[in-house]
Amino acid sequence: MPEVIPEDSAGLVTPLAITFQESLALECGAVLKEYTLSYETYGELNANASNAILVCHALSSNHHAAGYHSMDERKPGWWDSCIGPGKPIDTNRFFVVCSNNLGGCHGSTGPASTNPDTGMPYGKDFPDIAVKDWVHSQAKLSDTLNIKRWAAVVGGSLGGMQAMQWAIDYPDRLAHSVVIAAAPRLSTQNIAFNEVARQAIKSDPDFHDGNYYEHGVIPERGLRLARMLGHITYLSEDSMHTKFGRELQEGSPRSGYEMEFQVESYLRHQGTRFAAEFDANTYLLMTKTLDHFDPARDYGHDLTRALNRAKARFLVISFAGDWRFPPERSREIVRALLENNLDLSYAEITANEGHDAFLMKNPHYLDVFRAYMDRVANEVAAS
Repeated sequence: MPEVIPEDSAGLVTPLAITFQESLALECGAVLKEYTLSYETYGELNANASNAILVCHALSSNHHAAGYHSMDERKPGWWDSCIGPGKPIDTNRFFVVCSNNLGGCHGSTGPASTNPDTGMPYGKDFPDIAVKDWVHSQAKLSDTLNIKRWAAVVGGSLGGMQAMQWAIDYPDRLAHSVVIAAAPRLSTQNIAFNEVARQAIKSDPDFHDGNYYEHGVIPERGLRLARMLGHITYLSEDSMHTKFGRELQEGSPRSGYEMEFQVESYLRHQGTRFAAEFDANTYLLMTKTLDHFDPARDYGHDLTRALNRAKARFLVISFAGDWRFPPERSREIVRALLENNLDLSYAEITANEGHDAFLMKNPHYLDVFRAYMDRVANEVAAS
């Protein structure tokens, strides 16, 4: 916990929530009669609402992107390295909004929420969600906040996919799209990793076919395994070796199948912490959303045609050590943008942290990000 809030922090923030009484038609054909979105804001909205930035979160993140909820909080929001005074997304210059995606488990309507038709948690009956649905619900939120056009929509990983979908679905409602460590669709290998994680959850005896709420239990073992597997894919071999090498917990090998290596202890800790704060059905739902993301599908599987609708200017950033969403996947996006003659900046950052590099304080990355967001802020100031 911080003894003193750092000067470059977004400070103490209070989560907010709004419930929409109007129905939301989903891509799968289902309809949510009403839904709640949890969100946080940082900075101040200017007089003409032109300095608003939408931050879209990745798979297991939420609306708490920066700052602290209290002086007792152990660590700040998940993107505190990039959001705050003087940081790339400068809260002295921008009004920043981050919402918890539909289907989430941190206040937004999701599988653990009460189904108004039954009075019971949705559980496995919560409808399938698409990235398009997230974007549409975020547009409803922006309407409520009287934000007609975002200065930029920004995200890393699955958040970057949302930023790209925003540019396709609402071309007149954002000036810039910042797509970081993302891909135009998942590779077969990535889908395979997600399926193994889902099977780990579904094979837990406490899963009860997704109705574990009624039994007063959670599939903790399955969630732990899913997170351990996922976490390995977020890191690079170099970063894991640098952190742990082949160091033993107690200096000498032990017989049997006891935990011996430091990396084993680290993964178990990550899994246990995740299982205590995330919902299993949400994890299943969101990994499926990630699997199915493919904006080119509606355009003859032609990404260039899909991005032909976009009017935003783009920043695309990839990381050399990211083997889950490697630079060549970002270059597919870049190629489609260039074929549409769109305004584009692209940076490939040398980093050995793996996919999680977009969360890290890499000086080159932060400099590139800050320089681009300075451009956005200068445009806002001139408007």
